[in-house]
Amino acid sequence: MRLDKFLKVARIIKRRTVAKEACDGGRVSLNGRSAKAGAQVALGDRITISFGSRELEIEVVDLASTVRANDASNLYRVIRDEAV
Repeated sequence: MRLDKFLKVARIIKRRTVAKEACDGGRVSLNGRSAKAGAQVALGDRITISFGSRELEIEVVDLASTVRANDASNLYRVIRDEAV
């Protein structure tokens, strides 16, 4: 699954276009390396996202093309969520 789509489906970022802009802007890294929106996400991958003064690191635990809003948080596990 594409990185931008995963971020949208998991509801970490509300819209796919915004997720793509974040990736292209260098604010998203996949397994420690800067990632493009089209990078493939697999189970166990670690994604780090910088939101202004906040940094979120998650681990992918499930992949699905669509999920209900209540189940979106079951796609990932938060490793670190802190202000920078």
